[in-house]
Amino acid sequence: MNPDDPVTTLFAPPGGFRVRITDHSAPPDDALVEEITGFPTLAHANEFARRYVRASIESCRAPGLDAEDVLTAWLRFGEDATVPDAEPQGFHGADVASLFASEPAAAEACNWRALDPRNDD
Repeated sequence: MNPDDPVTTLFAPPGGFRVRITDHSAPPDDALVEEITGFPTLAHANEFARRYVRASIESCRAPGLDAEDVLTAWLRFGEDATVPDAEPQGFHGADVASLFASEPAAAEACNWRALDPRNDD
């Protein structure tokens, strides 16, 4: 993929873009939870991954925790999402996790299910 070519960064490769979900609580050799395929555009894959990470971070948020505690909980127990085939434009949850931990999200910002291509069937 050529990152300077807007056509290749907008439209998906054959089979679509994919989002990789990993579990922070699993051992490194078993951290991959799943790969979701079939995203028709990079924007779709990135937004799905962004919302997935938002939802995971929000599930680690508890009353009385500050941003650092929320981030620590997510790094121990949460799930990350990345768009691995679209460097450098692909989403990486680790890049925004501290920002997400510092700012609680509205419900819509966490609604990854609405963007899940597996629901298109």
